Amino acid sequence: MSEEIRNQAAPEAAVEEAVSEETLSEQRRIRREKLKALQEAGRDPFLNETWNVTAHSKDIKDNFEAMEEQEVSCAGRIMAFRDMGKACFIDIQDKQGRIQCHVKKDVLGEEEYKWFKTYDIGDIIGVEGTVFKTKRGEVSIQCSKVVLLTKSLQVLPDKWSGLKDQDTRYRQRYTDLIVNPEVRDTFIKRSRIIKEMKRVLEEDFGYLEVDTPILTTIAGGANARPFNTHHNTLDLDMKMRISNELYLKRLIVGGLDRVYEMGKMFRNEGMDRNHNPEFTSMECYMAYGNMEDTMEVTEQLVYKAALAVNGTPIITYQGKQFDVTPPWRRLNMADAVKEITGVDFDVINTDEEARAAALEKGMDPAEVQHWTRGKIIAEMFEEFCEDVPGYLDGPVFVVGHPVEVSPLSKRDPKDPRITRRFEGYINGWEVCNAFSELNDPIDQYDRFVVQQAQLDSGEDDEAHPMDMDFVNALEVGMPPTGGLGVGIDRVIMLICDAPSIRDIILFPTMKPLDSDKKKAPKVEEEVEDVKASEPIDFSKVEIEPLFSDFVDFETFSKSDFRAVKVKSCEAVPKSAKLLKFVLDDGTENDRIILSGIHPYYEPEELLGKTLVAITNLPPRKMMGIESNGMLLSAVHQEEGEEKLNLLMVSPRIPAGAKLY
Repeated sequence: MSEEIRNQAAPEAAVEEAVSEETLSEQRRIRREKLKALQEAGRDPFLNETWNVTAHSKDIKDNFEAMEEQEVSCAGRIMAFRDMGKACFIDIQDKQGRIQCHVKKDVLGEEEYKWFKTYDIGDIIGVEGTVFKTKRGEVSIQCSKVVLLTKSLQVLPDKWSGLKDQDTRYRQRYTDLIVNPEVRDTFIKRSRIIKEMKRVLEEDFGYLEVDTPILTTIAGGANARPFNTHHNTLDLDMKMRISNELYLKRLIVGGLDRVYEMGKMFRNEGMDRNHNPEFTSMECYMAYGNMEDTMEVTEQLVYKAALAVNGTPIITYQGKQFDVTPPWRRLNMADAVKEITGVDFDVINTDEEARAAALEKGMDPAEVQHWTRGKIIAEMFEEFCEDVPGYLDGPVFVVGHPVEVSPLSKRDPKDPRITRRFEGYINGWEVCNAFSELNDPIDQYDRFVVQQAQLDSGEDDEAHPMDMDFVNALEVGMPPTGGLGVGIDRVIMLICDAPSIRDIILFPTMKPLDSDKKKAPKVEEEVEDVKASEPIDFSKVEIEPLFSDFVDFETFSKSDFRAVKVKSCEAVPKSAKLLKFVLDDGTENDRIILSGIHPYYEPEELLGKTLVAITNLPPRKMMGIESNGMLLSAVHQEEGEEKLNLLMVSPRIPAGAKLY
């Protein structure tokens, strides 16, 4: 049995059926027995503290002529084991790759060879020997000594089927790095990209790297939902930073003329292939610089990072190519809206005219009624321009952002309705955001007041809060400054051709496997009659008056109510209310419906639930995403506060079942 287990990576394994869980448990049991035998024999591998490594796999292969017949000492993980009786060939994997080792009984000695043959795929060993080349021309090590340094008690995926399940790869990145060499290469590239970006900032542009707080009392510098925490000793509610902008600008006030910080930011928002709640961002600030200066910094950062890693300024991403050689194209936001929608804001000067144009394009009346002309330009760009295939493939700088959506940017002296701001796009993704920074403390205070009012009223729970200490810093005096923020993870995705942000973050945020056990009671339990001992107080409930107008049966019957099952659910980026549902409606095609219930439910609560939807409503775009139908909820008022319950039905009801 142990012989079969040890040789799991032999060629015949490629045609065997997948290993069952029972077999894996048996293999793990046998490995523990082997460890016990080693320990009883006084050969406990976990007592080893060090191994003198003098050479690595790739260095040996690349310099074979110089190293032939030289003594080397290497260490690595056993990845293949080919038993030939009195001799074995094994492959060990170190930080540079793999190298073959030849182990002979008459060289190692009978006792050592007997123990060696009990070793398994995944064990970590140290070897000493001479470099040679086999008859087949493979550079190898003729081992004179083999020492077990670590006993692996788990069974690695074999090299044919590998570790392919994405969820497991992200949860067990340590295994992913072992069995998928291309994953290791990606993270080596990530490190090189970050190193090159820091070099460009420091050597080419003279920036100083600094550190600023991660825990703050005010989550400023961006419009985003923060994570909240509490400092016990100070009895102080705190937030994890969503941006480091305001601290860096305080340093500009203090006379550190060029500063940057690259580090983790935290935003309690949606997750998708481009968004992770914890992500790496770089922000830099240049005293006496402006928007055009930071454009040059942006271009050089991406251009030189691509060159350093791939040797070319042509980024190839998922079959598409982007030449990031400077200079990049410029595109005015209002011009883009005009080009895509036909709405010309050069001739629209009032909020009323802008609202009429937005309604004509099918935007949500409930939201549009609160928006100004500038806000509508930004929303129309986001809804109608950002998702047009190829339109923002770039690289391109979008300029001319309205002041309403740019609370920290200088106004354009030629048109005070817009700001000196740009966003950089590649592949339709926003990869950077930059300003000629606002340094007028009175203007800054007034903008904070507006944003704080939106926050207090609930109109926008991602609006920027008031920060009086920052206003005070501006009153001390901040020189004209150019500021830039770059989404490091997205740039790395592009340069490394990684389809998801999780592929370039070593340990992405994942839902715990046991989280289902912590969920609320099952739907079947929820729909049971409530026990008399658990009364519900409805005395404070207010309901909307019933409609007095009748609807004829023929009209009502045209609405198609169906049971749908939630396949996935995620928050919509930049929206405080919307959740995006991917639903099974009983057909072969997934149905996407957006619903504004995020204030009441978190996405993970709803996975696998059976809901009720109207499926024959016309498609409607929300935040640039087409929604096909409506989920039903029950709404009432309670002490002046709106309450909402999403209608959930028994999971026994199949997807697509029609409701009558």
